[in-house]
Amino acid sequence: MEAIKVRFQNGSEKDFPRGTKVSEIIDAFTGGKGGQYVAARVNGSLVDLNFPVEKDTEIEPVRLDSEEGKDILRHSASHVMAQAVQELYPGSKLAIGPSIENGFYYDIDSPHTFTPEDLEKIEKKMGEIVKADLPFERIEMPRNKAIEFFKERNDPYKVEILEELDEDTVSLYKQGSFIDLCRGPHLPSTGYVKAFKLTGLAGAYWRGDERNKMLQRIYGTAFPDKKSLKKYLAHLEEARKRDHRRLGKELDLFSFSDEVGAGMVIYHPKGAMIRHILETFEKQEHLKRGYELVIGPTLLKTELWKKSGHFDHYREFMYFTEIEGQSYGIKPMNCLAHMLIYKSQIRSYRDLPIRYFELGTVHRHEKSGVLHGLLRVRQFTQDDAHILCTPEQLNDEIIGIIDFVIHTMDIFGFPYEMEISTRPEKSIGTDEDWERATSALENALKQKGISYDICPGEGAFYGPKIDVKLKDALDRRWQCATIQCDFTLPERFDLTYIGPDGQKHRPVMVHRVILGALERFLGVLIEHYAGAFPTWLAPVQAVVLTVTDRHIPFAEKVYRELKDARIRVELDSRNEKLGYKIREAQLKKIPYMLVVGDNEVEAEKVKPRLRDGKQLDMMSAEDFIKMIEEECLSLSGGTIGLV
Repeated sequence: MEAIKVRFQNGSEKDFPRGTKVSEIIDAFTGGKGGQYVAARVNGSLVDLNFPVEKDTEIEPVRLDSEEGKDILRHSASHVMAQAVQELYPGSKLAIGPSIENGFYYDIDSPHTFTPEDLEKIEKKMGEIVKADLPFERIEMPRNKAIEFFKERNDPYKVEILEELDEDTVSLYKQGSFIDLCRGPHLPSTGYVKAFKLTGLAGAYWRGDERNKMLQRIYGTAFPDKKSLKKYLAHLEEARKRDHRRLGKELDLFSFSDEVGAGMVIYHPKGAMIRHILETFEKQEHLKRGYELVIGPTLLKTELWKKSGHFDHYREFMYFTEIEGQSYGIKPMNCLAHMLIYKSQIRSYRDLPIRYFELGTVHRHEKSGVLHGLLRVRQFTQDDAHILCTPEQLNDEIIGIIDFVIHTMDIFGFPYEMEISTRPEKSIGTDEDWERATSALENALKQKGISYDICPGEGAFYGPKIDVKLKDALDRRWQCATIQCDFTLPERFDLTYIGPDGQKHRPVMVHRVILGALERFLGVLIEHYAGAFPTWLAPVQAVVLTVTDRHIPFAEKVYRELKDARIRVELDSRNEKLGYKIREAQLKKIPYMLVVGDNEVEAEKVKPRLRDGKQLDMMSAEDFIKMIEEECLSLSGGTIGLV
């Protein structure tokens, strides 16, 4: 039999008969210790252990506890769950069941309405399937035969997926009597799925489109061992406690209403106050850095969106309307008006860089299936800025933005990671311009000594970008800040400046946000702080609490002094027990409680109590005001005192 040459990940090489399975090759290289591996990369492609190797190749085995191994584990667990559902609830049709970060889900069209109690039954059945240790078997067949196969099984969702595939041959996976359409790879058998948990239920439109049927989504998670699963479930419980939707309601920050429409935030007074503080912080920080405040219209003629390329590349996310026979687009971005401001007069190289900043409210048509509290909405406000500069100034401007981002993330207590997203398939501009823009971003990060990952094809349609992923208190990653380098739109809008040679030259435009969408950032902040905002951000900074009615006159005096000094303060003079009022203030997560009793009235001072129960010494109202002022300035990086 013809031999093939295989190079292992450690550099060693061996010859094997053509068609030898990956598992046998790994065993040969590891001395029979291949049981710790669940899949492998063969010439860079992930495959099952049963994959037959037909040509010279390099093999890199995948451990169960690696990131790739856990992804395969979770995808395999979704198949186990799907099998359990179909066995327990006949007539259930399967849509898609991918692995996701830290878990998996399956969208199901079932005559049965699933409840939390059903999850326990499904988990029990999954346990039986795991115990049976059924092998995952890969089956390849022509696409047309696969379509007929799933039609006979009355699986319309698989048929629809197959009909859209541009492949001659597709793969199915079988465990026991269960068969599903899947690219793979999978674990060797169901017995590897030892530590799993179903975590929740949700509704999901087929393919995220509200015009399609609503399916039932079952979420779950799986880990290589029970200890890791237990740790994750504790982490998940903490995330539930911090859920910004729950805290937003409890702290009376914001709401949503079916009468208004999906994805539209209604800010209550306390939520609006936080927005006001964030916006004040943003404006002051931008003005310090030489930005100019501008405001663009919400409606711009559709012809302008065609000129920019948004109509061709972004219109599925836009809203349009008509006024007196003229078509208008509701802006999803702020850049067009900023370019028109630049173009409103002749610019000299001496004028550059020009930095326009706008807290611009935009609208994007997000499908209802992906809307999620403040984190994914249809109307939101961006801290949007556009910098127009000469090519020679570009590096310094990008570095200045990076420094701005780092300064801001430090203030809010967020660690961060950075990545560069490159040209997507659907884009505008020349290869040369994309190369120049990408190099500019890479060079700036290298100059700063910041490591970064590359995300191929994830850039904006007009230019590459640096995406900043902040990490919250639960170590979750959130996309907020972004820096986009654009040589293309200045060309389309014929933006120019007069150079030292007296000739017209083309500026470069940098699109950037620091916090990103304020709605999204607020949602992240709520979960990061678990609703207990630092004093400078807290919508209510202090509450004055009376012990009895006879203390009300002095409490009102203190309240007025604090109010006049711009402390965000409330007065609780209700005829309730002090312990009850303190507990209520703690639930509202108010940073300071000022208890007024006999001693305080006699001394004409206040005794601050922190929300964590710590008590400070008595002080005058004046000293308390000074303390809060200094604390706010310190926590906000010297930007925000008393608002």
